[in-house]
Amino acid sequence: MDYNKQAFEHLFKDNYPHMYRMAFSLVENADDAKDAVNQVFSLLWKNKPQIADDSIRGYLLAATRNQCLHLLRQRQLQRRMELEMQYRMAECEDAEHEELMQQLQQVIDSNLTEQDRRVLQLHYDDEMTYQETATVLGISASAVNKHITQSLAKIRQTLKIAK
Repeated sequence: MDYNKQAFEHLFKDNYPHMYRMAFSLVENADDAKDAVNQVFSLLWKNKPQIADDSIRGYLLAATRNQCLHLLRQRQLQRRMELEMQYRMAECEDAEHEELMQQLQQVIDSNLTEQDRRVLQLHYDDEMTYQETATVLGISASAVNKHITQSLAKIRQTLKIAK
């Protein structure tokens, strides 16, 4: 495959619609589907793998599928973490609950970026969906997902909460 700008733009225009349709059928969200396809093209441009011209469409569709599956796994892990946090909160006595909330707030204040804190606040405190949070912050729903996933991982690691 030739990686000059014109050839890459042609490759993008020819394959984007097919990749987007497949991605949307898997993630069922327009922003996430666009992000997945764009991620595939970004990695293709960055890594410039040697792919035969007659294999490029199959490669792009497989890469898109894999990117979508990765996103879906992240979502599933995030949901499990949220359920685990809810379960642990329900188990705690009032005093333990208050102590855990203080620890959690301290971890959030000291270990997360301002953007991470804002995403968590909008999603959990204000009970906004990913898309609503994304709209308020001017980012994609996929970026909201990434902020939440990374933030929960930092919190889990700091508080030593099992997966």
